[in-house]
This record gives sequence, C-alpha cells and structure tokens, in this order.
Amino acid sequence: MSQTVTGSTMLRRQLGRKLEALRKAAGLTMEKAADDLDRARATLYRIESGAENVRFRAADVKEMLKLYGASDEDTELVLAMAAATRENKNWWHDYIGSGLPRWFQLYIGLEAAASSIRQYQVELVPGLLQTRAYAEQLFLMPSGAIEAEDREGQERAIQLRVERQTLLTRFSAPQLSVIINEAVLRRPVGSTTIMAEQLQQILKAAELPNVTVQVLTFSAGLHAGAMSGAFSILEFPRDSNGKEVEPPVAYLEAATGAIYLDKPHETGAYNATWADMAGRALNPSRSKSLIQQVAEEYSRA
Repeated sequence: MSQTVTGSTMLRRQLGRKLEALRKAAGLTMEKAADDLDRARATLYRIESGAENVRFRAADVKEMLKLYGASDEDTELVLAMAAATRENKNWWHDYIGSGLPRWFQLYIGLEAAASSIRQYQVELVPGLLQTRAYAEQLFLMPSGAIEAEDREGQERAIQLRVERQTLLTRFSAPQLSVIINEAVLRRPVGSTTIMAEQLQQILKAAELPNVTVQVLTFSAGLHAGAMSGAFSILEFPRDSNGKEVEPPVAYLEAATGAIYLDKPHETGAYNATWADMAGRALNPSRSKSLIQQVAEEYSRA
C-alpha cells in the first residue's frame, strides 16, 4: 500500500509496541483482548506488529485504549501517533509542557529496539554517557519540556536518563558510536569537579566493546555537521534472512519538539554527514587521549 495509507514504518511499529505494552499492563492476553474487541487474533497481532496493511482508525484505537484502561496522557499520545500514521508526513513530537517521561517515550522505545545508535553532539555530552551530576546541571536550565519550578519532574527526568544507560551493558546491547565536538569537552557544565568526573565517565564507557567515541576537534575545520546540528541515527536488527524489518531513523531534537525521519533520502543525507565527520574526527585512541588530557586539566583547576 502507499505511504499515504500506511504512514511511517517507524511510527507504525512504535505505535504497535505501545498498544502491546498497554494490553500487557492491563493483564490481558492477546486472545482475551481480541475476544473483548470482537477482532480476530491475527488482526490484533498485525496491529501490534505495525504491519503495513494496518490502518489505525481513530475509533478502533479508542476502543482498544478504553479496554486497556489507558491513562489520559497515554490516550492523547497514542491517538496523536495513530493520526500521524494516516498522514504522509514526518512525525513531529510536540512536548511543550508535557513532561519529559511522556514526550521522550517514543525515542526511548526506538533506542531500546535499536541494534546501532550513532549520535553527534555539538554542545553537550550524549545522555547515555552523562553522569547524574552533569544531568542535574542541565535540568537547571530553562527548557521547553519541564518547567524550572517542577522539581519532581526534573528528578524523574534525571532518573530516567540514568536508567537508560543500562542499555549499554544489557544482553545484546546496541553498538553506540558517538562523535562529540571539542566544545563538549571544553565548555564547563557546573564545577570543574563535575566536568572531571564526567569526562572520566566517557572514558569508562569507551572501554566497553560496543561503545566508540570520537572527538571532532576545532582544528578539523569546517565539516558537514556544522550545517546539520546535533542528530542521532538508529538502525534496527534484521530478520533471520538478513532482511530489513524496520527502516533506519534519523532523530533531531529542538527546544519545542523532536522530528523523526525515516525516508531513504533523509537518512541517507545524515549518513553522508556522519561519514564526513567520522573521517575528520580523531580516531578512538587519540580521542581518548584528548579526553584524558582535558579531564586532568579540570582536576588541576
């Protein structure tokens, strides 16, 4: 079927996963849910798999959400995702005032399912490598996601960020490749002690067999990432025949939302940007040496 009907493959699969999670949280087997919804089990399976021939009609989705006892927040999110699958456009996830644990759950689902994650960061240490102290400093800054006065929301967001890091040491962990601008190392976030500990945390993570860190130094000059800004590229496991089950996704985050790109020409553009930067950045060994050097400078300050 055309993309106008099926929408984004990434979004359909994420929506299916979300509906599956809500069903299980309600304590319903697929057979029981299908019976209560007066649907064939095979139909419910296709919905939860995000199959290409599934049209997520609003009335059907609302019926499922009601059966599963979904919260108002989950209902709003799922209905918005379902609407987006019926439109031939990219998914813009607006999170102003909605609280980080809610707006970020789509990306977290992608991150957890990915076999490969590539991230370029211009200003900040990637979330998967941040220390708690570093993250606490970031959430003191004005943000579109969480109000400065919402201390409880900030603490939830920080804890979520820390918990996400177990992804790197789980069974069948994804390959994480990171390119960070030298400014990430040089720009103090909090005290010199916080920065020294943060850089040591990056070095510790870089010792994992599935983590690679490269530094794009100031001396590298102009590079493709100067025009793109920060981004992530996520790739997913293939089936037993080596066939792509879920397309790669490029993820871009802004002050008021995030956009997910999965059309081949879109992800191709970010792959080209990544290749340019990876070729200009220090290799992993030299990157570790520079990070260690800057960490020692912070320790002596």
